[in-house]
Amino acid sequence: MEISGTTKRKDLPSAPEHLNWIVDGLNLTAMAWGPTDGFPVIALHGWLDNAASFAVLAPLLSGCRVVAIDLTGHGHSDHRSDDAAYLIWDDIPQILKVIERQGWKDCTILGHSRGAMIGTLLAAAMPEHVRALVTLDGLMPEPHDDGEFVHQLRDGLRYAARIATRAQRHFSSVEDYVERRQRYGVSREIAALLATRALEETADGYRLRNDQRLQSPSAVKLNAQQIEVVLRSLSVPVLNVWATEGLVKREWVADLVDASEALIGDLTRATVEGHHHFHMEREPAAEIAGHVLDFIAGLETNRNGAG
Repeated sequence: MEISGTTKRKDLPSAPEHLNWIVDGLNLTAMAWGPTDGFPVIALHGWLDNAASFAVLAPLLSGCRVVAIDLTGHGHSDHRSDDAAYLIWDDIPQILKVIERQGWKDCTILGHSRGAMIGTLLAAAMPEHVRALVTLDGLMPEPHDDGEFVHQLRDGLRYAARIATRAQRHFSSVEDYVERRQRYGVSREIAALLATRALEETADGYRLRNDQRLQSPSAVKLNAQQIEVVLRSLSVPVLNVWATEGLVKREWVADLVDASEALIGDLTRATVEGHHHFHMEREPAAEIAGHVLDFIAGLETNRNGAG
C-alpha cells in the first residue's frame, strides 16, 4: 500500500463500486473507490446530501479504499422506522458494523459537515475503531443553552408529528430539483451530482429519497460542556479542513475552531479556498486531497516507526 503526499490526477470523477448491506434491519448503501487493500477510509456526507458528495474527492485519494455511505434516510439507504429519530449519534452503531463488514479493525473517518459531527462523536467514544479523523468544514454542532432544553424538546416533538403526515416531496424533473437545490447556495454541477442519488423516478416525475424527518429539529441538542468533553476525549490524530467561505463565517464556528486548538490533543488544521461544499469542486478538492494524503502519510510513518 502506497500513500502519496500529493495528487496529480485530473480525470474526475471516477466510476465507483456500489455496495450495500443489511445492518440492524436497514438496507445501507454506499459508493466505493480505490483498491480493496488500500488505506481504509469511511466517508460520511453532510445533511440532506448523499454518498455522491465524495465523487470528486475520493478518486484523488490515491492508495486509499474510500467507502462513502448513504447515511440512513439519505440517498439509496433505508429510512428509519416510524418510531425512530435522526440524532447525530443514531448512525454510529450502523457505521461500526459497516467497518466490521469491511474486515477492518479500524479506519480513518472522513466526514463533511453533519458527517464530521457524527465522525467526531464516533472517534471520541470508540477510538479503538478509528485510526484517525478528518473533518471537512465541520466538527461539532452549535452548543445549546441548557435553559432551552424543554423548548427544544417540545419543538422537536411537535414538528416530528406534523411532518409524519406530509407526502414525500416530488419534483417535475431532475432540473426542477437542481434549480431548487441551487437556491440553497450550491452550484449547478454540485446539485446535479447530488441528484444522482437524491431522486427516484416515478410515474409523475421524481420523488425525493431523503426522509422528510431529517428536516425536523432535534429534540435533544448538546450543550457547551458536552461538546468540550467530546473534543477533549479525542485521542486519535485529527485533521480539520475548513472552507474560507464556509461555516467559519459563523461566529460560533469561529469560536469552536479557536477552542479546538486547546481541547484536541493531536490536531492538524488547514484552510482551503471555497464554500461549504468545497470538496465537490475540482480545484478545492485537489487541495483538500493533498492535505488528507499528507496527513495519512504521516500516520503511516508514525505507525511503521512505532512498529
